Amino acid sequence: MSSEAALSPSPDAGDDRDRSHVQGPGAAAPADWRRLDRRTVLASALVTGGVVAGAAVPTTLGLSGRLGFGAAVAWVLTGSLLLIGSAAGGDYVRWRRTRYRVGAERVELHTGLFLVKKRSLARERIRSVDLTAHLLQRILGLVTVRIGTGEHSGNDSTLELDPVTRPEGERLRRALLERTAAGSPGTHREGELAALDPRWIRYAPVSFVAPALGCAAGGAVLQVSDWFGAQGQVIEWIGERFRDTSLLTMVVLLALAAVVAGVVGALGLWVEMWWNYRLEREPGGTLRIRRGLLTSRSVSIEERRLRGVDLVEPLGIRTFGAARVDAITTGLAKDDEEQHGDHNTLLPAVPRRVADAVAADVLRETTSPTGAQLTAHPLAARGRRLRRACWAVGAPVSVLALLGALLTPVLLWTALGCAVVGLPVGLLLARDAYRGLGHAVSGDYLVVRAGTVRRSTAALERAGVIGWTVRQTYFQRRSGVLSVTATTAAGAGAYTAHDTGVSQGLGFAAEAVPGLLEPFLERVPPLG
Repeated sequence: MSSEAALSPSPDAGDDRDRSHVQGPGAAAPADWRRLDRRTVLASALVTGGVVAGAAVPTTLGLSGRLGFGAAVAWVLTGSLLLIGSAAGGDYVRWRRTRYRVGAERVELHTGLFLVKKRSLARERIRSVDLTAHLLQRILGLVTVRIGTGEHSGNDSTLELDPVTRPEGERLRRALLERTAAGSPGTHREGELAALDPRWIRYAPVSFVAPALGCAAGGAVLQVSDWFGAQGQVIEWIGERFRDTSLLTMVVLLALAAVVAGVVGALGLWVEMWWNYRLEREPGGTLRIRRGLLTSRSVSIEERRLRGVDLVEPLGIRTFGAARVDAITTGLAKDDEEQHGDHNTLLPAVPRRVADAVAADVLRETTSPTGAQLTAHPLAARGRRLRRACWAVGAPVSVLALLGALLTPVLLWTALGCAVVGLPVGLLLARDAYRGLGHAVSGDYLVVRAGTVRRSTAALERAGVIGWTVRQTYFQRRSGVLSVTATTAAGAGAYTAHDTGVSQGLGFAAEAVPGLLEPFLERVPPLG
């Protein structure tokens, strides 16, 4: 007979560990229950203290007018201590009531005081183990470990250990992503595939982040001044500076100031995000991206989950011959805290030849399929884009002109300005969008390219295609074109060849994945 015993040690026994069930002879040794690092309480107190310190000065000044300076300081100090103590106390309770263990088959996490949550993930379903550490955690030698299955089911598919020591985080990452090293095709090297080149920072100011940050800076000045009841004074001060200048000059100078602020912000954001960047291939077939200046990030992607790459060329960086590389893969974390666009980015904006070389290394190919010669789409596709551009510009211009005729000539001049500037820009973008269209079959990959403001060249593994969607609207039928979409479980889930010729698009789908679309096709014999 086999025997089974359960040991329940005191919660305070050991150094942050509790022994789990111990089974009888012949059973596999169970894992130990572990706690998070106790320095989480210190980190919580310090973070709250920083926030309180930032709010203490304006709060003290606001209260001193009513209570006097000494009483205001006493109230603010008392409130600050209560807030810091509450935050530290709450985190202490969380630390005491949170335990995890990594068993042979499952990863388990138990947490909660009044409402106890017991969650677990099967190890065979784990697809990502990502490590992040903000500046304070890095100083204390801590990391946050996020373990995910890559399923789109919210927090139920992700376990977060916040925080553990860095060695413990690395141990968990290696243990949970450890796979039997099967012979991977290709002869590409392991180790470092790409590392930071400081010259890449030159592409930061021409990204769409720069103008967004410039506008945000102006809005932040007005918002903060409004909090302190000084927005009117700020606007008046700006008006005083430009009293002797024309309206046009003032607008130009303010726009230049916003551009400078946006460029500085974009450079700073790039340094924070991509400093210490490295892309490595680890033994066993795992790609690891490490980056970050103040907040360090480590993202791991199993190559067996990789289904291709996406070469992304936003308009600004494409003008300077650059592109970035994103992974088309299953298994990346999709929880609410990780919805930032760069989570699947393998390489930041770099010269196009570097992007193609790294993409080839990642895919273990001699040359990257993203550089393949693509089949051009029919001229009807260009006509559709030109007509869209005319409508996009003409509709608002017509509305402005009508309102101008009814209300004020100012709107007529505005409509004229929009037409003079907008129509040529729209037509240029439409022609560029047409030139960007293309598709091809390159070895084991199908390649589709589209877009002008954000041009995307996606190389998708043909074996990863699980279906095709053929779409033809009324206007497409009149133009003799259609769109074919490859559906997959990876990346965006769908990659489309827009506005191809009818036989061209269907032939592309049939060639890319033989046998999948043939039952729905009727071969038409050639005439004559």
